Amino acid sequence: MKRVLIATFMQETGSFNPKPMIYDDFNILRGQEILDAFRQSGGSTRGTVEVLDKRDDIEIVPTYAAWSGTGGPVATADLDRLIGELLEAVESESNIDGVCLALHGAMAGESEDDPEGRVIEGIRKHVGDVPLTASMDLHGIITDRIIEGIDAISFLHTYPHVDQQETGARAAQNLLKMLDGEVKNPVTARVKIPLLARGNELITKTGKFGEAIQMCQAFEATPGGVAAGVNIGNPFTDVPDLRSNTIVTTDGDEARAQEEAMKLARFMWANRNLWFADLMSMVEIVERAEEKDGLTVCGDPADSTASGASGDSNAILKGLLEYNYSKRALIFIVDAPAVASAFEAGVGSSFNVPLGGSIDKERFSPLEAEVYVQALSDGLYGGGPVPGRAGRTAKLRLKQHTVVASERAAATTSSAFFLSQGEDPRDYDFVVAKSPNGFRTHYEPLASQILYADVPGSTSANLKTLPYRRCPRPIFPLDEDVEAGF
Repeated sequence: MKRVLIATFMQETGSFNPKPMIYDDFNILRGQEILDAFRQSGGSTRGTVEVLDKRDDIEIVPTYAAWSGTGGPVATADLDRLIGELLEAVESESNIDGVCLALHGAMAGESEDDPEGRVIEGIRKHVGDVPLTASMDLHGIITDRIIEGIDAISFLHTYPHVDQQETGARAAQNLLKMLDGEVKNPVTARVKIPLLARGNELITKTGKFGEAIQMCQAFEATPGGVAAGVNIGNPFTDVPDLRSNTIVTTDGDEARAQEEAMKLARFMWANRNLWFADLMSMVEIVERAEEKDGLTVCGDPADSTASGASGDSNAILKGLLEYNYSKRALIFIVDAPAVASAFEAGVGSSFNVPLGGSIDKERFSPLEAEVYVQALSDGLYGGGPVPGRAGRTAKLRLKQHTVVASERAAATTSSAFFLSQGEDPRDYDFVVAKSPNGFRTHYEPLASQILYADVPGSTSANLKTLPYRRCPRPIFPLDEDVEAGF
């Protein structure tokens, strides 16, 4: 019987979000709780568990799972506590034959640039030279500690992401191949690309980026092709290792790994002028939405609660009001003070409230508005191992529009949060999705058109508007005349 240790550690940081994340923002499971939860639902961890469960000669050793939605940098004491608890759980186990981790990769702390690397380093120190694989988001930040500590990384192969479970399975399958001796000497090559990428061409089903992913999949299907991924980083995690990377693992063939990684890197660099977002002004969006029947879905990549933003932008709402949008819109906003006022006023009350701009005050100013309180709730929503927690939530009517305000950020990549508040986007003419592209998987079948707003925010797809301080320079597209060096 071989003992395989598993752990989950996931958060995606938006460095330009002024609100730090804290310990209580994370969902935490320990030991058997992890198997009980992820055998029922979940992403990459479920995929890993399902593969390992099929083997009678494997004992799964569940240790610690901590994950959250996206947000600002994790507060130092809280991050130290999370990492300390994870490593303590790992160190309580002995005689470990292999490790399979579920990571996002784009976590950052107020004073720690590489939380995942620190975790991997700690795990390695305890378990020694045993096979260690991991699943990871293609938006992760790749450091030397990560490359040195993991034998093979299985990256997501879809954007918007729909293959989390499959990716966790791939990571577990690679681990089993190493334990069984099918893969004897995993070697990894990485090529660093001075590139930050955004835009619809990254949609793997329809965009140019899909060709790069197909090359990765074709490589993994060959003898000796263990893992391949194109990692485009998270442009909003402003740390010294922010960039794109190509990462390829073979069974003992270092030259082949390097050749394949270089081929992928040259593809990404040759197409660098495609990796830009197509944004529209609010006046254009209102005009297009007025003209088009059916549901207009408006992406707000600048205030993406799927990318680390604060969620308190009112810029699109202001634009709809300023340009006299005549139809009905459904809008989400993070605004704890407005929610508190709504709970104090009660259902059926009308009151004046400053709406929005309660967190990212440098980018957004409050909108003074009269609202009617339609409903109040605890903000729990969605499925998964544990429900989403948006905190207390108030459904407000502002003229003909519905504003769903919560104390904490919620995911709007699907209708789940709105439906939990009794609102179906299909009953409206216009809905805002605080996301760059992840919402398309859910909303494309419902939408008559999808538009992207050119508004301010800490996760703006117009990367030149962001106050980078720590990412390596020069880097495309922030700088002119950048040389790739390969």
